[in-house]
Amino acid sequence: MFTKLLIANRGEIACRVAATARRMGIRTVAVYSEADAGAKHVAVCDEAILIGPAAARDSYLRGQKIIEVAKATGAQAIHPGYGFLSENAEFADAVHAAGLVFVGPPAASMRAMGSKSAAKQLMESANVPLVPGYHGDEQDPAFLREQADRIGYPVLLKASAGGGGKGMRVVERSEDFEGALASCKREAISSFGDDKVLVEKYLIRPRHIEIQVFADSLGNCVYLHERDCSVQRRHQKVLEEAPAPGMPPERRAAMGEAAVNAARAVGYVGAGTVEFIANQDGSFYFMEMNTRLQVEHPVTEMITGTDLVEWQLRVAFGEALPKQQHELGIHGHAIEARVYAENPEKGFLPSIGTLRHMDVPRAVAFELGSDGANPAAVRVDSGVREGDAISPFYDPMIAKLIVWGVDRTQALARMSQALSEFRIVGLATNIAFLKRLVEGEAFATADLDTGLIERHGATLFPPATPAPLGALALAVFALRGDAANAANDPDPWSQANGWRMNGDYRRVLSWSDEFGAYRVGLTYRRAGLEIDLDGQAQRVERVGHTGDDLALRLGETAVQGVVRRDGDVFHVFTGGGHFTLTYNDPMAHAGEVETLGGRLTAPMPGKVVAVLVQAGATVVKGEPLVIMEAMKMEHTIAAPGDGVVEDVLYEVGDQVADGAPLLAFKAA
Repeated sequence: MFTKLLIANRGEIACRVAATARRMGIRTVAVYSEADAGAKHVAVCDEAILIGPAAARDSYLRGQKIIEVAKATGAQAIHPGYGFLSENAEFADAVHAAGLVFVGPPAASMRAMGSKSAAKQLMESANVPLVPGYHGDEQDPAFLREQADRIGYPVLLKASAGGGGKGMRVVERSEDFEGALASCKREAISSFGDDKVLVEKYLIRPRHIEIQVFADSLGNCVYLHERDCSVQRRHQKVLEEAPAPGMPPERRAAMGEAAVNAARAVGYVGAGTVEFIANQDGSFYFMEMNTRLQVEHPVTEMITGTDLVEWQLRVAFGEALPKQQHELGIHGHAIEARVYAENPEKGFLPSIGTLRHMDVPRAVAFELGSDGANPAAVRVDSGVREGDAISPFYDPMIAKLIVWGVDRTQALARMSQALSEFRIVGLATNIAFLKRLVEGEAFATADLDTGLIERHGATLFPPATPAPLGALALAVFALRGDAANAANDPDPWSQANGWRMNGDYRRVLSWSDEFGAYRVGLTYRRAGLEIDLDGQAQRVERVGHTGDDLALRLGETAVQGVVRRDGDVFHVFTGGGHFTLTYNDPMAHAGEVETLGGRLTAPMPGKVVAVLVQAGATVVKGEPLVIMEAMKMEHTIAAPGDGVVEDVLYEVGDQVADGAPLLAFKAA
């Protein structure tokens, strides 16, 4: 086995590979950019080498530099993780040419499957069913539009070299085709260096089901069953589970055998995923093959009792697969949720900032059975820690939360509980959205398809509500934390509980959030404490307190929650909600409000890729004005109402900061 391994990636996958390598007695070398100098993957590896500035093209995409580092440190193999260079055939060739082992498939297999259009042509020759579409090399916009008109709308534009939902657009009408194609090509060239696209019929209510395959260099190839990845936003997966709900054994075998045949057809070695799109009637079509380990591989590990990273290393070393097909049963059910720094209520815009507080769910161990596997029923794979920053340079994933249950019902319950325990302060996250999604009727009853999120938008994106009295009470008690902690002190002068000898004592605390101000009254009576809001008073008492965990009795209602304080801002997690309340000290923060003066601002740090209007233009509400790119995704800034663009402040190619004014706008 190898004695030293270089990990040519960052984030949670680098940490995951390092953990497995350590267990196998393999030393690891991390590479990092200037932005990742203090990153978790740097800390968990045995050695770490700086390879360039923050931008991926100047660091993690510098294949030759990574090879030089591997040779200089004595590494014998390079694990590419996923993303970056993991599916780059030229890099794989260069690694082999340097006398090193590339932990992945042969470059020829990558080339065969790396292009979506070429892969579909290959599958077509092998009689694998394909979605109707155009997968050829002709890229003239007029020709592609003709193909879309012929196929019939809606159609899906997809970057040929793409993945991760980038470079994909659904087009509903012929007149929208050219604009969508231009946007798709811009995103494709930015993400993959190749703007070639294919056009496919967009199926209504399809499911996305993929098969995990694994092959060694000795001719063995197996499938480790399926994953359902239907729940997506912007064509990127949000929830994944294994096995797929409602999958009959016959169809599982048919899809598994088709995936193995596809892998054999290209001489595949290592971990790969063959992705299918399936109709509700059970018919399925080949979509693409990902020639790498997938982000969602943990759910497969948990139902099969395997460590797929260990399999990768053993196969790369020339060993046979650890298990044969008949040894790969299915044990229980696993679900994975991707926790992102993003704001679902604002179109899933990436969120940039520091993880000022991060509470991670507790892991729960369980025994799978006679095969000896013993993973955790609740597992968190993360490449960040409390205090780390989510930067604009890389994918905004914070962690993968994976749960296991004896069946899907238990797995759902564990996921719901784990999401309740996952609390982050410092930036926007999708945790509350994930909890609504998991607890929603559609997902709970396995009524799955790739449009689930859009179809249930009303329940998944409920309007924000003002903080309830219970949340305010928790914030008040957190503010009174010193008094609460001193409650058991036998010295009466240490009990700062508002007691007065000859009467009651009342004070008013001022709080605010996006909905306005709250004046919360506290009255200290001989019989106990009362809290009031808008004239409604209720008795309140603390019945439990551990750290920031609080349990109160508010009238006849029990209120439980966790409060994380960040300066004057109190983050209250209660009842599945996250309420952000600012304590307004009357002696502080005067005169700090600043207006934007009619200027449209950047919703996140990024680059201007298109300016669609000129100074003096008259626009209508919703009209696109500027297109920005951040984290390889495009975001359109639209007119907030009818009006006139008085000035355009940035040009195409300019980098802008979060909150920077982009245009001066005068409402009509």
